[in-house]
This record gives sequence, structure tokens and C-alpha cells, in this order.
Amino acid sequence: MVRNRPELVPTILRTVFDLDILGEPSLTSESFADLNPAELRCDATVLFDAPEKPAHGVVVESQQRFDEGKQYSWPAYIALLRLRHKCGATLLVLCPDQNSARRCAAPIDMGHPDWVLRPLTVHPGMLPPITDPAEAVRIPELAVLSAPAHADGPHASAVVSAVAAAIDTLTGDTGPLYHDYLRTLLSDAARKLLEDTVKTAGYEWQSDFAKTHIAEGRTEEAARLLLLILEKRDVPVPNDVRDRIAECTDTEQLERWAERALVIDHAEQLFD
Repeated sequence: MVRNRPELVPTILRTVFDLDILGEPSLTSESFADLNPAELRCDATVLFDAPEKPAHGVVVESQQRFDEGKQYSWPAYIALLRLRHKCGATLLVLCPDQNSARRCAAPIDMGHPDWVLRPLTVHPGMLPPITDPAEAVRIPELAVLSAPAHADGPHASAVVSAVAAAIDTLTGDTGPLYHDYLRTLLSDAARKLLEDTVKTAGYEWQSDFAKTHIAEGRTEEAARLLLLILEKRDVPVPNDVRDRIAECTDTEQLERWAERALVIDHAEQLFD
């Protein structure tokens, strides 16, 4: 997301940490292969350009869980970026939840007096809910990052509508990528809200990928419900039956099978 839209970095720094960095953000190389050690490579690097020279650099890391080894590589990223561009540098770590963000934020004692690196860590709950579709469209990545933390809260409907509008403006593979990422993090209730928003709020999906993904979401939900009915009724489901259900792309057919699942004694009877 940072590589797609470097403006996401100053937005997060300003929103969460009240840090304003002057200059226009742009990507620079994440690799420090021209410097030793050659294996050092961070996830993304954003450089803020000033009129005469780079004003500041930000190393961005995506960290799913605490990794003790990062306490040694992160200071190296900062030092090498500072050396390369002769400017100050900041470390921003994106985490999936509060616990990982707390652990990754542990101060790193460099051993030199008064030299301690304190990583700036962010998780979705620290980002504000994006409820305005126009704001979500302006920075879709911010809407996608914050949505999982707020899609079950008091602003759920507005958050889901805004992120849906933002994703639908994206082109190429970016839209499907963000949509799949979001679906893995939303709760069942939030995913249903997303579909209900499309049905009842008058929003028209414009892109082909969105229409396809919504259809796939409904099909997946119908298949899940069908298998759940069979499970609750203690009806064994052989692998060939399970495969046929999984391969079905007709939502109405799956719903008809679900109705039969309420009364049959053997899973094979679904297809009679």
C-alpha cells in the first residue's frame, strides 16, 4: 500500500503521532545492496523531497508479529538511509493488532549512551474511522487499513460504505488485492454488512472486479451455510460432495441445496 501511495506515510505520521514532515513524499530504493551488509532490505522507503536535498526519509516495515532479529536490522536500515541521503530518518512499523504493535514498539538500546531507537508502531485501531466516501477515495489505502478496526463499531455502516466506494475506484490488480486483504480481516458480520450495503444503500459497483468479488462472496456464504446445516444435522459429507459444493458458482443452486439439506438423511441426496 505504501508503494502504491507514498502519501499514506505522512498521513499516518500526522494522524497518529502528530508529526508533520515537510516535502513531497516519493518512493526510493528499499535495498541497501550497495552498502554492506548486502542482505539488508526493508519493506518500503519513502523520501520527502526538499528544494535542494532530501529533507527526511521514512523506513516502513510491515510486521505481523514481534521478531527479535528486527532489533538489529531496524537500526541498520535507519543508519544506512541516513548515510545514503544525508538526512534524518524515521522508522514506521505497521502491525495487525495492538499486541504486536506494543511488542514491536519496545525501545532498542544501541549500547551507546543516550542512543535508544523507539520504533513508531501503528495498528488499525489507532487510525480514525473513515466514514466520508470522498476522503476514502482520496486515500483508499488509509480506508482499507482502518476499516477492520471500525467495521463493527458505531460507525460500521458509514465505514463499510466509504471503503467500498474507495476500492471500486481502483484499477488493475490493486482493487482485487485490497478487497481480498480486507475480507480476511473483516468479521462475518462486517462482510455481511458489506454485501447488504451493496444491495440496499443504492451503491452501484462500477468495476468488473467488484461485481465479480461480490458475487463470489455471496456464493461462498451460501456454500458455507449449506455445509453448516449438514454439520448441525450430523449428516456426513464425503469429499466428493464437499468438492461439488465448493466448485458450484450458482448461488441460487446452492440455496436450493441448502433447503434440501434440512430434510435429507444422506449428503448425496442433495443432488437428487
